Amino acid sequence: MPQQRFTDQVAFVTGAGGGIGRTTALAFAAEGARVVAVDRHADAAAGTARMVTAAGGDALAVTCDVTDEDQVRAALAATTAAFGRLDVAFNNAGVDQSRTTLEELTAEEWARLIAVDLTGVYHCIKHQVPLLRAAGGGAIVSTSSGAGVIGIAGQAGYAAAKWGVIGLTKSVALEVAGDGIRVNAVCPGVIDTPMMGRAFGEGRQGQDAAAAQSPLQRPGRPEEIASAVLWLCSADAAFTVGTALVVDGGQTVG
Repeated sequence: MPQQRFTDQVAFVTGAGGGIGRTTALAFAAEGARVVAVDRHADAAAGTARMVTAAGGDALAVTCDVTDEDQVRAALAATTAAFGRLDVAFNNAGVDQSRTTLEELTAEEWARLIAVDLTGVYHCIKHQVPLLRAAGGGAIVSTSSGAGVIGIAGQAGYAAAKWGVIGLTKSVALEVAGDGIRVNAVCPGVIDTPMMGRAFGEGRQGQDAAAAQSPLQRPGRPEEIASAVLWLCSADAAFTVGTALVVDGGQTVG
């Protein structure tokens, strides 16, 4: 029998329509959580919710653009209307940057990166905290990146947003720890998702280029990030506050 660390809890997952978000939503459901699958693409959110229910779980699909604070507020209101509470949240919605120098990076792309990857996390945490406080505590994990702990040429906008997520995480963690709310971040390295294909190219050549980024000589799997997120949200991590957990196969060690 799989471990059931989230029985009767409600998990809110953004960017749940695919990749790390979908995998993590399914992992929460497999451990007993009722899952709110949030994505800006309605069909993607609904697809994840169907996968949860097909496996015997309970899910709600919500369409939400995290750059719009009103939509985030409405998504969380839908969560409490459906399930009565919020216990854990994984703020994972994000976009990647085309590989361009800062001089080539347009103001429009900079604004898009900050709006989704940083301001979207701000919107989510801001409106999750009161619900977790009302529930007597809980956990929030947001997706930063290996790019949130090192510099990467050609990724200045993305890295700036992801470094910002860590600063936001650490600061809010100090503000709400006394309420029994633990706020942490996860920092994935190169993970085998569609984003990896965009960054390194499709096919064998792209796979080899991605694998070369890690001392393990392979990209990570979405399930390996989901495992880290569930641990951070669980009682097993009860003494873990304000951390940025790097899960990158050693990519940023050197």
